Amino acid sequence: MELETKQLIMAVKAIAEEKNLPEDVVQEAVEQALAAAWRRDYGDREQEVRSQINVNTGSVKVFITKEVVDEVENDFLQISLSDAKKINKDTKVGETVEIEKEVESFGRVAAQTAKQVILQRLREAEREIVMAEFEDKINTVINGVVTRVEGRVIRLELNKAQGIMPLSEQIQGERYFPGQRLKVYLKDVERGYKGAQLVVSRGCPELVEQLFKAEVPEMESGAVEIKGIAREAGVRSKIAVASTVQGVDPVGTFVGGHGTRVQAVMSEVGDQEKIDIVVWDANPETYITNALSPTNVTKVVIDSATQKAKVIVPEDQLSVAIGKSGQNVRLASKLTGFEIDIESAVAKSEPAPQAEAPKVVGAANAPKLKKKSDLESSLLEAIEEHGEESSEPNSK
Repeated sequence: MELETKQLIMAVKAIAEEKNLPEDVVQEAVEQALAAAWRRDYGDREQEVRSQINVNTGSVKVFITKEVVDEVENDFLQISLSDAKKINKDTKVGETVEIEKEVESFGRVAAQTAKQVILQRLREAEREIVMAEFEDKINTVINGVVTRVEGRVIRLELNKAQGIMPLSEQIQGERYFPGQRLKVYLKDVERGYKGAQLVVSRGCPELVEQLFKAEVPEMESGAVEIKGIAREAGVRSKIAVASTVQGVDPVGTFVGGHGTRVQAVMSEVGDQEKIDIVVWDANPETYITNALSPTNVTKVVIDSATQKAKVIVPEDQLSVAIGKSGQNVRLASKLTGFEIDIESAVAKSEPAPQAEAPKVVGAANAPKLKKKSDLESSLLEAIEEHGEESSEPNSK
């Protein structure tokens, strides 16, 4: 079966429409295929050959490059100076000339070669177009459909491109199934054997930021901004926000009326993931205090040299500050960039009751001493009474 050039030219437009490729890209692929087919049927593998298609007239021309020499040793690669001057009278030995030939058809083997080359070039063209399209979308959120769940790896269809979401980029506890529609964050575009492969994520902090951009138009105008995000996907996120316009409440702007904005983001990442929105502050003490919300912080001691902070909280707030499995303080540390150490405030104990000092009897309240004469009289009376009491039993 021969390959008719006119049929091939007609196929250029059809292929371009079917593959959604520019017509000139398809034409270039076909021209490369025809050059390879001509070498197969009429020339030599080492020949430098190019082809040219005229889609208006339906003609195909082939141009063979040959070196100008005094004595021809290889007819496929060389041409004599006299023959070369028929093509270009100004040519010299050592230069090259192009010999033009018009082609009507190719043999069966050449047709197969052309088909293989065309398919290969079209695949390469598709890859380049996909790469160009998605390289501009890196660091943005795109829509995808889950096609396969391969163990811990999720594969998605992303507008004629293949996406891959490894375990490290998935949301903890989220289940995936074929046909599921998802919003994903495009992290990178890699060249693969089967075309462009897109690395996407649902577990990165950037996804939350991009989702808020879609919900908070004030971010586009610059009235509010996200200063930092710390996220444990599927569990909890902390977002530090700030306002660049006086009088604008950044937290209220991100939360939205009746919480509509933050709820829209939560519904996309999963309602099980809590989102804390706190006010960013240039003062580290204030920023750390806000980041530890909802904890009531008593005091923050900053060590800027080591990027450490000691935070004092009431004893009944200690568990709140630390959070479940240390989650609250861990996210606050990621958000602020400080290594935070939580300590409870020791309640001021009442002074222990001191032992009562022995009373010093002063002269003012001491019993008055008896005079010497009175003392002697008292002693004599006591002796006499004692004597009378001891003699009574003997008299009986």
